[in-house]
Parts: sequence; C-alpha cells; structure tokens
Amino acid sequence: MSFTWPLDPQDLFVERYPQMTLGLPADEVDVVRAAVTEMWPDRPGSWVYEWSALAARHAEAGSHRLAAQAYGWAKFPSLADDPKRTALARQVEQYALAAPGFPVEFERRTLTVPYRGGEATLPIHLIAAPGLPADAPVVLASGGVDSWKTDLHGMWEQLALALPARLLLFDIVGTGETAHLPMTPDGGAEVIAGLVSFARTIGNGKVGHFGISMGGYYSARTGLTGAVDASVVLGGPVERSFAPGRGFAFGMDGIVGNALGFDAMPSTAEREEAFAAFDLRPLLDQNANGPMLVVNGTEDVHVPLDDTLVFEGRRDTRVELIPDTGHCAISRFDEAMAVIAPWLKNALIG
Repeated sequence: MSFTWPLDPQDLFVERYPQMTLGLPADEVDVVRAAVTEMWPDRPGSWVYEWSALAARHAEAGSHRLAAQAYGWAKFPSLADDPKRTALARQVEQYALAAPGFPVEFERRTLTVPYRGGEATLPIHLIAAPGLPADAPVVLASGGVDSWKTDLHGMWEQLALALPARLLLFDIVGTGETAHLPMTPDGGAEVIAGLVSFARTIGNGKVGHFGISMGGYYSARTGLTGAVDASVVLGGPVERSFAPGRGFAFGMDGIVGNALGFDAMPSTAEREEAFAAFDLRPLLDQNANGPMLVVNGTEDVHVPLDDTLVFEGRRDTRVELIPDTGHCAISRFDEAMAVIAPWLKNALIG
C-alpha cells in the first residue's frame, strides 16, 4: 500500500541539500535543483525524471557509485508509486556494479527471520575493513524512514574503516527493500531481534546496534531492553515525537504515512493512534538498559530535543548534543562520527 501527496520538491532541496552533497558533486545537485518543478509525474521537470537522468548519465559513464547515489535521490522520499520503485531497483543494480570498487569488504545476502508467527525475508549488506578477522563484533546499522542502507553507504564506509567490527546494514520495516512489511513497533523489533540472533553467529558473539533517525527508535529499543551489547541512537524519536499534536515538516507526514502502511494520507486521528504504540516511555521507566550513546543536533526540526535529553542521567548512558546542526547532525556528521566510532569501539572491544 502506498500513496502520493501534495509536496513542493523545492522544500526537499532546502532541507536535504547538505545530505545530497555528501555523495554527489554540488554542481550536479544544483543543476537538478534548477530543473525540478514538480514532484510526482515521470516527465521532464519532475523529481524522479531529473534525478534519474543524472543517474543514467553516470551509469553510462561507468560511474556506478554516483549513479546509485543519484537513483537514491530519484526514489526519495518514499516508494509511493511505480516510478519511485523503478528508481529503487535501478539504484540496487548500480550499487551492485559499484561494489567491487568499494574500499571495504562487501557482501549482499538475503536473510529470513521470524515475523508475526511466520517468516519475513529481507536483503542485508555486510561490510568491513579489509582483512577484518572473522571473530570480530557485529554492529547492526540502519537509516530511517527515507534514507536507507544503500543511500548512506558513504557513512557506513567511514564507520567500518574506523571500527574493528563488521557492519550488518538493513532497511527498517516499512522502508526501502523492507517496505513490504509495514512499520510497526513490535513487528520492526521482531525483525531486528532476528537480525541480532543472526549477527551473534557470524562474529565473536558481541553485537551493537546503530540507528539513525527512525532507525534510532529501534536502536533505542534494543538499548533500553539490553538486547544488544551497545546501542547508538542518532536523532531517534522515542517519546515526545509520538505525542498527540505533533506536527510534521518537509513532507514527513506523507513519508511516515507510507511507512506505516496507509494507502492514503492518514487523518490526524489515524496517525496519532498509530503513533501511540511507538511511545517508549514504558521502557524509559525501567532500569534494564545496556551501554547507550544518544546523539543529535540541537536544531532538529523533526525530533524534539527532549527525545535526546530524556536519556540524561541514565546508567551506562552518554548524551551528546552537537550545536548548530539539525536532524541527526547531518551537516556536521564528521563531528558526530568522532564521538560515535570511538564510543562503539570501546563498548564492544574495551
């Protein structure tokens, strides 16, 4: 189930430009920005058309990594229609072609995990620094509702090269190559529990979990329950984000509605009912958490500052706020990584 919704594409450029230029040359992003006048139709001037045209040029030139990045923006922000799903398929193809040139070891697998009394299948990526021993720890890692495992490859490379650990990359339920499973708190947690069980069998048994944005919601869950040996929450919503009356910016209402499995824009009452189940207050009231690192930018327009500050004073928990940057500290990500990588290394290796 999916739906499109009224969305000014130029608003997305305003918010996501720093993220776009992490993986693509700024001059190319600027050309697409100037060309895009509408969001959903697949024709000249539309979001998916102009980003796909850039991607196709890179693919033809053999620049498969850049092609994968551009197709990633073509399918952004949601798999709301067939052109977006086509762009995702092309992104995966170009990413596979780029993989032999990665500076990290890379493997793509399909896993089957328990899910709601049956099973669910999802693709994962395993990456590691060259020559990493087989008995290294494993860190699960994911993005959020609109930036997925393939989109964030540059970040994962940076982390993998800084850690003596193997990364297991996946898309949270309701998104990317796991969009066939609606985003729910318990269903998503069950899929992740299956990934944690698998991860404990392919390394030395130690497992961390690094979640970005909505992925940080799930890493907060595994951290608060002590299900993993170390948990990093980067810009994760945990409580106030799901409170009644919360508004959305930059098209996030439609992005979240699609991830939740609605087939039309949910009403405020429908969305608030769905969101109520995500509130982590019952876990926050307990004292069972393992080691946790909680990080975000001070200027986040999506996740209230309270959802980071609520972790202050907990045992085995470090809270870091990075000033003058927004959601997930994306415009100052190197500073965030300078905190995250050594903390994870110490938590998993000592």
